[in-house]
Formats: sequence, structure tokens, C-alpha cells
Amino acid sequence: MPVPLDLELVEGALLLRAWRAEDAPALHEAVRESLASIGRWLPWCHAGYDLDEAQAWIRHCRERWVAQEQFAFGVFEQDTGALLGSVGLNQRNHVHRSAAMGYWVRQSRQRRGIAPEAAKSAARFGFGMLGLVRIEIVALPENHASRRTAERAGARFESIARHRLWMREEARDGAVYALVPANLES
Repeated sequence: MPVPLDLELVEGALLLRAWRAEDAPALHEAVRESLASIGRWLPWCHAGYDLDEAQAWIRHCRERWVAQEQFAFGVFEQDTGALLGSVGLNQRNHVHRSAAMGYWVRQSRQRRGIAPEAAKSAARFGFGMLGLVRIEIVALPENHASRRTAERAGARFESIARHRLWMREEARDGAVYALVPANLES
């Protein structure tokens, strides 16, 4: 059964939903605010990031959602509607019922437990609605914040995989974490 674009996930004070065209200005602002904290880890977060890039990203996310291949959620504060960040499932492997997960939180809202809660919500969605049996989170080994988030979301560290990530025109090792349904039950 296809996942509708109007799906909303509520996790405590968080609201996760598919990106909408009208989110572009808030996305642009959040990315620009967060250059110092997430720019070193996420190559798309760069000094020249503009509104056109935000709009293009949202179009891409909606197209991939409709194709049922990628599910990128904007993470919003439920009460105010403020954009806090994003979490998503991508690199969906239908044969092995797995996907990759990525997440980020805008700089002004970091270190408040938003990313782990959003990750758990996205994982429950993946296991429940998509029938996934494994979700991988891969971070650069020195990205301690992302690694702590994976652990706080219930993921288990599996390995440092050599040349697992391609970033800024070079192969980089990746710290591989995995979530399986049992991780969310305990």
C-alpha cells in the first residue's frame, strides 16, 4: 500500500511530515543557520546554499516519496510549527527489506533530544509501514554527535566500514550502526 504524502507522525512534541513547497524558506533559513555545526558532516550544507536549492530538494523529496523510494520528513515543533530539522529513510533495498537513515537538527535546537526521538519515530514508520527489517545509520567516525544520536535512538554499533562513504570527492570510512525492530522494543 503506498504511503500517502499527507502522512503525519507525532512523537511527543514533534511532528514529522513530508516536505511541502511552502517549507522552502524555513529550510533555507535552518540550513544557513547550521553551517558551522552540520556543514562539515553534510556536503549539501554549504555557504552558498540558497532558496533554489531548498526548493529543488523539496521537489526531489516529494518525487521520491511518490515513487515510494525515499521518505524524507521535515521535523517540526508540533505546537508552533517551527522547523527543527529533518529525518529520512533512503537507499531502500526491497530485496533485503532495509534502508538507510539520515537526520539533522538546526543549530539553535541541537542537544535537546530532538534527533533521537525523530529517528525512533522514522524507524517505527519504516518497520511498521514499509515492512523494513533493518535500518542503517552511517556516520563519519569522528562525527560523535551523529553517533551518539544513533545510540540514543537504539541503534547498535556494528563496524567501521572502510571506504563506506563518498564525501567531497573522496572515499571515507563510515561508522555503521543498525536498528532492527527489537531495538525499539527494549
